Amino acid sequence: MCLICDRIKMIKDGANPYFVKELETGYVVIGDNQHFHGYTLFLYKHHGDKTELFHLETTERAKFLEEMTVVAEAVSRAFGAEKINYELLGMGDAHLHWHLFPRVNGDIENYGNNGRGPVWWYPMEKMYSDDNRPSKGQLADMKNRLLAELEKLI
Repeated sequence: MCLICDRIKMIKDGANPYFVKELETGYVVIGDNQHFHGYTLFLYKHHGDKTELFHLETTERAKFLEEMTVVAEAVSRAFGAEKINYELLGMGDAHLHWHLFPRVNGDIENYGNNGRGPVWWYPMEKMYSDDNRPSKGQLADMKNRLLAELEKLI
């Protein structure tokens, strides 16, 4: 089983503390690490042989992309993003899932091009440091804020 499938199983078992909301094509979860405050993932519900957007049927792909866009808007509103960075990678986990990074000026410090650039210009060891894990209270607040914005848009 892949990491994303493990996380989805935790959602179904009621054991994923980062879970925010189930949509038609996927699950909205707050990221474990929050250097980019409000970092959120949108996990496609199915795995199997559908590891690329072009593997999805046209209507399913359109719905998945539409829902991801709604999640991105909710993230932007909930966390005051100046810009959203979107990533759909898959070499680590081939399960379709979006990384949604709310960005604000200065969030990569002096890395990159004088503090400007993509999230992956920020050192991974700093981005994924345990110091960036939200407390239970912070996580609850983030989930509530994101859920409230999702409810307004859906």
